[in-house]
Amino acid sequence: MAVRARARLLAAARELFYSEGIRAVGVERLLEASGVGRASFYRHFGSKDDLVAAMLDDYDVEYRTWLRTRVGELGGDALAVFDAVAEHAEQSHFRGCAFLNTMAEIADPADPVHARVAAHKSAVTGYLAELLTDTGVEAPDHVAARWMMLLDGAVVTASYRKDATAFSRAREIATRDLSVH
Repeated sequence: MAVRARARLLAAARELFYSEGIRAVGVERLLEASGVGRASFYRHFGSKDDLVAAMLDDYDVEYRTWLRTRVGELGGDALAVFDAVAEHAEQSHFRGCAFLNTMAEIADPADPVHARVAAHKSAVTGYLAELLTDTGVEAPDHVAARWMMLLDGAVVTASYRKDATAFSRAREIATRDLSVH
């Protein structure tokens, strides 16, 4: 039962924090949405900040697993990353990158959330470098860092324009990286 309460809290946090923002959602709202009592909340998480951190940790694993799987389903080449993320952005509830959104709300760079965002972005960049190594591109780590910037820029652009075409433009730019090297 305790595991279910934790899972319900994490699911409610993920949905509400992503759709409305971390600062806009209080503990009372999380309790109501999850159906979990206050004592149970504090048994699993010492604070709302602890819940944010746990939610990001879970989502990091889920997102990177999804990305790896979806890129494989799309043929496994490096450029398929742009296609996979574009598909994700075309969903009606898309509000950008949960990690970037979280970092924007929590301004203190010393906050542990910033380290989680950096670790997530670093892991995704590492995956890009892995894909690029398979293409034989020179300096795959350097190109992967460029592509991470392209992806983040496309995510932000798609979020405010409510249009996923930013990913096709980012993909065009990334294609040039492959033809140059």
